[in-house]
Amino acid sequence: MTGNRLLTPLFLLCFTTNFAQGMSFNLFLHLPGFLNALGAAEVEIGFLFGLTGLAAVAARPSIGPMMDIRGRRVVIVVGALLNVLVCALYLTVHSIGPWLMAVRLLHGIAESMLFSVLFTYAADIIPAERRTEGLARFGISGILPISLGGVLGDLILARFDYDALFLAATGFGVIAVVLGLRLPERRPAAGDGDRRGFTHSLIQRDLLPIWFGGSVFAIALASVFTFIKRFVDETGVGSVGGFFTAYSGAAVVLRLFLAWLPERVGPKRVLFPAMATLAVGLLLLGEARTATAVLVAGTCAGLGHGLTFPILMGLVVTRARDAERGAAMAVFTALFDLGALVGGPIFGWVVDAVGFGPMFRLAGFVIALGIAGFAAWDRSRG
Repeated sequence: MTGNRLLTPLFLLCFTTNFAQGMSFNLFLHLPGFLNALGAAEVEIGFLFGLTGLAAVAARPSIGPMMDIRGRRVVIVVGALLNVLVCALYLTVHSIGPWLMAVRLLHGIAESMLFSVLFTYAADIIPAERRTEGLARFGISGILPISLGGVLGDLILARFDYDALFLAATGFGVIAVVLGLRLPERRPAAGDGDRRGFTHSLIQRDLLPIWFGGSVFAIALASVFTFIKRFVDETGVGSVGGFFTAYSGAAVVLRLFLAWLPERVGPKRVLFPAMATLAVGLLLLGEARTATAVLVAGTCAGLGHGLTFPILMGLVVTRARDAERGAAMAVFTALFDLGALVGGPIFGWVVDAVGFGPMFRLAGFVIALGIAGFAAWDRSRG
């Protein structure tokens, strides 16, 4: 890497690896339809998504230190191979029961490994002075598959069945394995200081406000990523592919042209408007009655997500010790699994009780809570 150059061959290889695993994972945006066809109600769907989050959260205390002590590559390879196995195992699921729960638990472990390690690897190779910008641009590899996974899933299910969807996810997983094997080892230098581990990162004082803000951000996102498929199926309004195309398209455009903004004017000056825009998108989705309204809601939510995620991650990397970057990133990425674990069942219960509209509006208010809480907590930190 030369100077502060961002788009190096290594960056692009890591980018494409993350894109392939993102495509594999985001085809499962359509999983709620499969679960519903097996007889699962909304609360059960939320529980099964939360189960994956539970496994991912439980795996993080081991993943973080493993990255810092043994290096990033072993986590990439093991996670990618496990992901291929798990995607193929969905072909053996024919009912709601213990076997499905076991598959969901394994899926959570695989995704937790890949999500944590590939973003940590990216943070390792991005110049410090362009950290938020670099993470925003790298994050395109994760957010673009949200759109493509939704659209490709629509196309597959229009002509084939869910087995074809699972085979496609397995295929993208294989591509991630092949690409991941080409990534060279990265680990903290021996002189970077003592590695105190996951727990110390979890309770590090200046990271606590970020854990709070990231948690409410993730819980609110669970409303969309868990239930947009069921919302479309039940109401007949819009499509999964359409919503996520607007969502990820807005985020990608923002990251391509304004990724430099947080480092230019200050990350928190951009963070709060970004989170507010996401809240507006969720509130609009709660009122959506036409396909156009769904697209507008997706655009607003995507604009908010586009900068909220890399800003929070950039703050984590900046405040964490270099020797504990893997552990801190494991905590941060665990927040999104925690969001599924907490948000999935709660929002499922709300849908059963009062419907999709109030559920999405509640998610918008959760984001508003996150803005206020993070602002007050981080200000008191000084």
